[in-house]
Amino acid sequence: MSGVGERVVAEARAWIGTPYVHQASAQGGGCDCLGLVRGIWRAINGAEPEAAPAYTPDWSEASQDERLWRAALRHLSVKPLEDAAPGDVLLFRMRSGSVAKHLGIAAAVGAAPSFVHAYSGHGVLESPLSAPWRRRIVARFELPERG
Repeated sequence: MSGVGERVVAEARAWIGTPYVHQASAQGGGCDCLGLVRGIWRAINGAEPEAAPAYTPDWSEASQDERLWRAALRHLSVKPLEDAAPGDVLLFRMRSGSVAKHLGIAAAVGAAPSFVHAYSGHGVLESPLSAPWRRRIVARFELPERG
């Protein structure tokens, strides 16, 4: 595991138990999946690279605008889908034909893969990266280390 990967996983796991709160990004206070990644970014790199605009739970589904994916491309390093490593930022498409709108952090790879994510109704938790979740991954990124 890379140095930044170890730091990302440790930081993600420190958020476990944070309640789910749409558009929030406060460890222990509340966050959604984007807020979790934003909080990890701040812990690793300091200030966020851009302000997150207001967004609704349905993101850009009506317009099919991949806003989250484009933002990830602006600030994260793209990795091949098969190049799994702890600390990767995972982008999920929750339903076929919809926009990609869920994020998680790969916590473990190999025989028992898992990921940390903020999930509506559950808060931040570490979940098995089971086949149904793996099928939904559309992109894999690495958080740059700037500090």
